[in-house]
Amino acid sequence: MKREAAVKTVLLACVTLSFGLLNVATQAGEPGNPPNIVIVLADDQGWGDLSVHGNHNLSTPNIDRLAAQGALFERFYVSPLCAPTRAEFLAGRYHPRTGVRGVTRGAERMNLNEYTIAQAFRAAGYATAIFGKWHNGSQYPYHPLARGFQEFYGFTSGHWGIYFDPPLESGSEIVRGRGYITDDLTNHAIDFIKRHRSEPFFCYVAYNTPHTPLQVPHKFYEKFASAEIAQRYHVKEREDIAFTRAVLAMCENIDWNVGRLLETLRECELETNTIVVYFSDNGPNSWRWNGGMRGRKGFTDEGGVRVPCIIRWPGHIPSGLRVTQIAAAIDLFPTLASLAGVPYKAPLPVDGIDLSPVLLGKQKFVARDRLIFAHQAGQVSVRNDRFILDNRGRLYDLFKDPGQTQDVSAQFPDVAESLRKAVEQFKEEVLPKEPDTRPFPVGYREFPVTYLPARDGVPHGNIEWSGKAPNCSFFTHWTSPEDSITWDIDVHTPGLYEVVVYYTCRPQDVGVVLRASFAGRSVEGKITEAFDPPLHGQEFDRVPRQGESYVKDFKPFVLGVIELPAQRGLLELRAVNIPGERAIDLRWVKLTLKTSDDKSRP
Repeated sequence: MKREAAVKTVLLACVTLSFGLLNVATQAGEPGNPPNIVIVLADDQGWGDLSVHGNHNLSTPNIDRLAAQGALFERFYVSPLCAPTRAEFLAGRYHPRTGVRGVTRGAERMNLNEYTIAQAFRAAGYATAIFGKWHNGSQYPYHPLARGFQEFYGFTSGHWGIYFDPPLESGSEIVRGRGYITDDLTNHAIDFIKRHRSEPFFCYVAYNTPHTPLQVPHKFYEKFASAEIAQRYHVKEREDIAFTRAVLAMCENIDWNVGRLLETLRECELETNTIVVYFSDNGPNSWRWNGGMRGRKGFTDEGGVRVPCIIRWPGHIPSGLRVTQIAAAIDLFPTLASLAGVPYKAPLPVDGIDLSPVLLGKQKFVARDRLIFAHQAGQVSVRNDRFILDNRGRLYDLFKDPGQTQDVSAQFPDVAESLRKAVEQFKEEVLPKEPDTRPFPVGYREFPVTYLPARDGVPHGNIEWSGKAPNCSFFTHWTSPEDSITWDIDVHTPGLYEVVVYYTCRPQDVGVVLRASFAGRSVEGKITEAFDPPLHGQEFDRVPRQGESYVKDFKPFVLGVIELPAQRGLLELRAVNIPGERAIDLRWVKLTLKTSDDKSRP
């Protein structure tokens, strides 16, 4: 009964404990010399994709060295998919609480009332920046530059279609990346560190690899092109060896770039005053060696949510520390704030706990009876320090059976029942009850540019996305004046807006007349210049892609200026005249606030 009572109150207890801790800064950070923070997040890298975890198929010496010099978490948990994990790290709260319900078409957005770790560190005087994949909202104020970050270079979507010289965002502008994306993101992070070496900084390096498409420079791939893969997924016929080879090459590239970051800290004499965190956002994106765990990306089993996590702070966190306390991405916000001595009061209760006593060697456990939940599409699993209850209500002893092969509910009926009740409580308290109807915001004076990508639009008629996964797709097959595209937008500031469409058009289709309309206002323009570049991306794929669209360049065309009132409604784009067989292919619509009447919505 004692254990059952503890489980009944665990959600409230964790939230109350965390909320109290966040109001007081610890003295871990030296007064006047607060530590810098560098956070490296891999994308779709499983627990087993590092040599420090026993995978001899590859070598990750820099990440291994990071673990040897700091703390390695033995059981660290995230969500089964990317955007939910990012929100949990940023807010310290389970992702359904934050509004993040999925990975695309607006479901990836973190609610605007969430207070992020970047906001806390920026308020404490830190320079803040993110380089890489944001994936928690594209339009301001969901954009990273409204969530506590002062610099942004990367992309806001869930995946990208090409990794060599890709189109990226720098602030609010579309620019051309230079070289391989992971190397390029690291270059910008290194530049940021060097520019801010004399002041405290918070640098979030959010890589988008080894997420598909599987593209990697030859100097990393050649080692694996025909390599024998000795350690395999335990059901060998399920593993795609070509996929595994490409992923391992991408993981070695990540390790090389982590080494470059660590060397920069050493060269700048910042090594001993910088906390470095390395983790991944979910389990592996294919069936490959993962320590015998069940599940992969998208699963709430151990293989889908248990990932690498390493934290180094020389002179403070003991070298070679192995953390047996179960921990999660929700803990990083309160833990790093505590280590750095950053005080803040969270406006919403958090689910994470402060693990700094464990990392500093003062305690072996904090809240040892805690539970950690994983959620995906209504399925929930929960684990304590020994057991996991999977999403079908089966109980496994992770000490004896990390692969989840033997249901022990009959041997431990009280444990199984208490965990089932905890899952029901979690579903009732945390999971959303209403559908997501949030519009896409447009028009803020402090951030006048809004991009509306094809991903966030709704195609009507013959129009469709260019790929099964819409995150990096464009609209195509536009053949009739009856076809249209709509975006559900909410205009914050009334005024005049310039409308720019990013298009391609075949020579035989020139003369298409486009009309954008909203709330009874409209603007028209005629495409007078052909722009028909080829698709690319396939030439870099090491393995044929499954869901992501191939990409091409798009040309901006100024459609005109339209007056938009401050209200919610559908922005519609039509081709009112199609002289050829097709209209255009469309990647983005860009709205720029030019003048306003000072009657912004609250």
